[in-house]
Amino acid sequence: MGHDHRSEPHDDIVYPAAIPFAMVHLAALGVLWTGFPGYAVWTAVTLYLVRMFAVTGAYHRYFSHRSYKTGRVVQFLLAFLAQTSAQRGALWWAAIHRHHHLHSDTEEDIHSPRHHGFFYSHVGWIFNASNWKPDYGTIRDLAKYPELRWLDRFYLVPAVVLAVGTFVFGGWPGLFVGFFLSTVVLYHGTFAINSMAHQVGNQRYLTGDDSRNHWFLALVTLGEGWHNNHHHYQSSTRQGFKWWEIDITYYVLKAMSWTGLVWDLREPPAAIVRGEAPAGRKVVEKVAGELAATISLEGIAARVREAWEESHALDDLAERGREARRQIEARLAELSLAHLPTIPELRERAEEMFNESPSLDAIVNRAHELLAEAVAAYLFETALASPA
Repeated sequence: MGHDHRSEPHDDIVYPAAIPFAMVHLAALGVLWTGFPGYAVWTAVTLYLVRMFAVTGAYHRYFSHRSYKTGRVVQFLLAFLAQTSAQRGALWWAAIHRHHHLHSDTEEDIHSPRHHGFFYSHVGWIFNASNWKPDYGTIRDLAKYPELRWLDRFYLVPAVVLAVGTFVFGGWPGLFVGFFLSTVVLYHGTFAINSMAHQVGNQRYLTGDDSRNHWFLALVTLGEGWHNNHHHYQSSTRQGFKWWEIDITYYVLKAMSWTGLVWDLREPPAAIVRGEAPAGRKVVEKVAGELAATISLEGIAARVREAWEESHALDDLAERGREARRQIEARLAELSLAHLPTIPELRERAEEMFNESPSLDAIVNRAHELLAEAVAAYLFETALASPA
C-alpha cells in the first residue's frame, strides 16, 4: 500500500489537540509558587492512586480488553473516573491500545521503542496528528453506547470537573499540587509501560514482541508492570500470574466483584501460566520471521545459484519461473537443503534468541520454510531481471 505523505504531521507545528497535554505540564510548575502543604500532598497521592486504578482497571483491563463484565451505569462511572486522568476518552484509549496489541513492536505499532526510540514511544507519539483519530471500527462493542460517545467527544469534562473540585476544596495548592502535579506523574507512570516495559525487565513468555516484566513498574502502575504476562494472555483480568507478583488493580477489582459491581473476572488457565500452551499462529509466524531474518539471504542464494548453473542455464530458471513459480520453489526445496541452515542449526540459534517455549519446534520449522521461500523469491526476481 502506498504511503500518503500529505497525511504526515509536520514537526514544526504544534497541533491544537496536543496543547492541553503541554499545558498540564506547564501548570504543574505552579507548585514552585504554592509549595507543598501536607493536605495538598495527600490529595496528590490519593488522586494518583485512584486514577492509576482507573487507567489500569478501566481504560486498560475493561475498555481495551473486556477482561471482566459490569453494568452500564458502572461502565459509565469507570469511563468518567478514568477520564479525570486527562488521557482522552475511553473509546480513543481503547482503540489506540487495541491497535498496539494488533501490531505490537512492528513498524505499525504507534509507540514501539524498537522502531521509534524511547522518547517517541514514551511521549512523542502523542504529538503525531495521525494518532488522534484511531480506527474506531475496532471498538464497535463500546461505540454503541451514546454516553460513551459523548464522553469521548467531550473528553476533558471529567478532568476539568476534578480540577475545579481540587481548587474549591484545596485552593491553589490543591489545584497545582493535588491535580496538576499528580496528573503529570500519572501521565509518565502510564507511559512507562509503552516505553520502559518494552525495554527493561525479563521475558518469561515468548510473545513475539519486546514486552517485559518488571517489579518496580508493577508497583508504580498498580500491576501493569507484569507486561510480558499480559501480552502472553491479554484477556486475563489478573496480570500478576504468580502469587508474589503484586497486582493491586486486580485486588481492587476482585473486591469489587464481591459487591456485585463487576463480575466474570477472567483468570489465565494453568497451562498458560506454566508456559505449556502452544503459541498462537500469529506469534509463531512473527517469531519465525525474526529468526529467518537473522540468516544472510544473499549468501545462500548465491550458493544455490551456483549449484543450479552447474546443471541448468540461467535463462532456463527464468523461463520456468515465468511458467510456474511453484515449480521453481519445488526444485529449489530439493536443491537447497545443503545450502540452507539445518533445522538443528536454526534450533540452536532460536534457543539463543528466545525463551524456551513448547512452540519452538514449530517456529524453527516455519523459519526454515520462510528461508526456502525467500531464496526462491530472490532467485526468481534475479532470473527475471537477467537478459533473456
